[in-house]
Amino acid sequence: MHYLDIAPEVAEALNNGRPVVALESTIIAHGMPYPENVATGRALEQAIREQGAVPATIAVINGRMKAGLSPDELEWIGKPENRIAKTSRRDLPRLLMKKLPGATTVAATMLIAEKAGISIFATGGIGGVHRGAAETLDISADLQELARTNVAVVCAGAKSILDTGLTLEYLETHGVPVVGFQTDEFPAFYTRSSGFDVDCRLDSPDEVAQFLATKWKAGLKGGVVVANPIPADKEPAFNTIAQATEKALEEARQQNLRGKEITPFLLRRIKEITGGESLRANVELALNNARLAARVAVEYCRK
Repeated sequence: MHYLDIAPEVAEALNNGRPVVALESTIIAHGMPYPENVATGRALEQAIREQGAVPATIAVINGRMKAGLSPDELEWIGKPENRIAKTSRRDLPRLLMKKLPGATTVAATMLIAEKAGISIFATGGIGGVHRGAAETLDISADLQELARTNVAVVCAGAKSILDTGLTLEYLETHGVPVVGFQTDEFPAFYTRSSGFDVDCRLDSPDEVAQFLATKWKAGLKGGVVVANPIPADKEPAFNTIAQATEKALEEARQQNLRGKEITPFLLRRIKEITGGESLRANVELALNNARLAARVAVEYCRK
């Protein structure tokens, strides 16, 4: 396929019907400081391997969409001096044409995963409708990608900086099922509770895999959000996160941040305000999602 490179290990797994889990690269290039970001990327890949699946970290390098990175490529993506662009669907043609590097968001990772034939994707949290979107119209491309791309996204809900209620309304409008894994409530990224219900609850990786197989075999196009709460013993105090989020949002408003600038700024400031507690939670929830995604992928290969 034009502009797409599938790593040999990933291609072999796909060709032999073995489970593969996609991972985004934005968490490496923009979500955490170096070298913790690279260590986290490697830990996510290892967590997937330990559950019996093959990891495929996705990025854009030298004008090619990469489904699966080598250790050197993963390290290179994580170094800040390489100035890796945050990459969504709209950015791909320019980066491919100019042979520029890109770290993929949820939307771009889903798109490339589907092209490669990967159906399961693990991330931290999806993007969504930003607070104040009635004035700014700031809505993540992740949501539209979920509406049209046949990839299941295992996540800890939507990022806590977003408007959770409007994000769920948008997903409902576009026919994207929101499945709670062992929960009736949609998680709020760093915390297990948001006050909003999921569409349905499933309690085992096999049930999730059966849900995905049923949806896609029935010809029902589009993705699925598999909402997997952060483990209870890793959850930060709700008030700690809420107060830090409000302070970071106010600072972003004062600086008039928009578009791609806002999410990395908010996550960085929340980390600083909480003394690193939010970063530790981010790593834990991402690992928890990677493990579940791998278990679902293993079961999905049997359907």
